[in-house]
Amino acid sequence: MKINIPDSVGLIIKKLNAAGFEAYAVGGCIRDSVMGRKPNDWDICTNAVPEKVEEVFSGMHIIETGLKHGTVTLMIDHVGYEITTYRTEGTYSDRRKPDYVTFVTSLREDVKRRDFTVNAMAYNDTDGLRDYFGGISDLNERIIRCVGNAEERFNEDALRILRAMRFAAVFDFDIEPATAAAMHKLKGLLSYISAERIAAELLKLLCGKGAAHILREFSDIIAEIIPEIRPSIGFDQHSKWHAYDVWEHTLRTVDAADADTYIRLTMLLHDLGKPECYTNTNGEGHFYDHAKASERIAKKVLKRLKLSNEMISTVTTLVRYHDAYGQIGKKGMKRLVGKIGMKNARRLLDVTYADMCGQASDKRMLKSGKIASAALMLDEIERDNECVTVSSLAINGNDLLAAGLQGREIGKALNSALEGVIEGDIENSKNELMDYIMKGMS
Repeated sequence: MKINIPDSVGLIIKKLNAAGFEAYAVGGCIRDSVMGRKPNDWDICTNAVPEKVEEVFSGMHIIETGLKHGTVTLMIDHVGYEITTYRTEGTYSDRRKPDYVTFVTSLREDVKRRDFTVNAMAYNDTDGLRDYFGGISDLNERIIRCVGNAEERFNEDALRILRAMRFAAVFDFDIEPATAAAMHKLKGLLSYISAERIAAELLKLLCGKGAAHILREFSDIIAEIIPEIRPSIGFDQHSKWHAYDVWEHTLRTVDAADADTYIRLTMLLHDLGKPECYTNTNGEGHFYDHAKASERIAKKVLKRLKLSNEMISTVTTLVRYHDAYGQIGKKGMKRLVGKIGMKNARRLLDVTYADMCGQASDKRMLKSGKIASAALMLDEIERDNECVTVSSLAINGNDLLAAGLQGREIGKALNSALEGVIEGDIENSKNELMDYIMKGMS
C-alpha cells in the first residue's frame, strides 16, 4: 500500500535512515491516510534516542517537548513534527500517564502500547505499511478495537474509554464487543481524568456523524461523566407530542442537529430538567418551566466540564429559549433578539428544527410551520435594521441627562422608549422619543 507522505516527513525519515536509524510515520496520520482523510498532523517514531535525534537534526529548530518520554519536536516551515523514540510504558498509577517509559529498539514493541488497532500502524516508503495488530482489517470492518487486552489499555489511561467512543462516533464505526465490555466495566475509572480532557473528547464525540448511536449504546458511560443525564434515561413523557422517552428524544435531536458544537451540546442538555418538572393531568404529561430547569442544570454541567465562559453563556441561552419559537409573534421576536442577539436567535432555528425531529411524527408539521415563520421574522428584523435594543435607539443617556433626567431615571426611560418602539407606539426618531419620554415623566 502506497501512502503519500509530505515532503517534510519524507525528509525526516530519510535523514534518520541515513544516520543508521529506523523511522516511520505512525498513528493517526496513517489511519487517516488509509481512510482517504487529510491528517491534521504527522508523527514520526524511531529507534534513535532523543539525543541522537538532536544530533541528526543539529542546526535545525528543535523543541525539547518531552525528553523523558522520548519526544522532541522538529520545526520545519513553521510546522511541528513530533519525533518519538520507540518505547514501552511502565505502570499508570494515576490511570492517566505512565510513571516511566523504557526505550526499546523494536517498532512492534512500540506500537503494541498504543490504544486502538487503527492507531497502531506505521509507514515509510521503503518498508511500506507495518500493521501488526490488524488495523487495516478493522478499518475495513469499521470497528474500533483495543490493541491487546482491552482492560489493560483502559487501566493504563481511562480517557481511552471516551476516545473509543469519539473515534466510533466520528468515523461512524462500531466498537468491538470485548472492547465495549471493558468500557462498560471500567467506566468508573473516568473519575481519575481531568474535566478538560473529558470535555475535549465529549465535544468531538458529539459532532460525529454516529454520535447518537454511540451515546445510545454507551449511555451508562455518558451518565458517568454527566450524572444529570440518568433521570432522563427511560423517562416516559406520556405526551401526545412525544413518541419517545426523554433520553431517546434527546438522542434523536442530537442526530438531527447540524454537526455544530454549540447546537449538538445544546441538544444533549436541553431537556435535562424535564424529569424534575413532570406533572400528569388525566394521563397527559406536562413539563412546565422545564427550559429554565434545564438551563440551571446545563450551567452546572458546563461549569464542571470547565468549558469557556462564552460557550457556557451561549449553550445555556439556547437551552433556556429552546421552546421560544413555539408561541412567539413579531414583537416577541424583537424582544428575544434584543436579549440574546441575532446570531443566537438564528441558532435557535437549528435548535428548534432538531427538537422537532425528536418529537412525534404527526406533530412535526405544526412546528415546521412555526420555524419557517420565525425565520421570516428574523429576516425582516435584520433586513430592516429594526430597533431591538436600547443601544439602537435614536437617543442615548447623554440626551436624557441633558434633558434633566438623573440616575435610574435614565435607564428606566430608555427601556420605556424601547418598549414603545417595539410595540409600534412611536417611531425610532430622536424628537418622537424625547417627546414620549418627557410626557411620561410629567
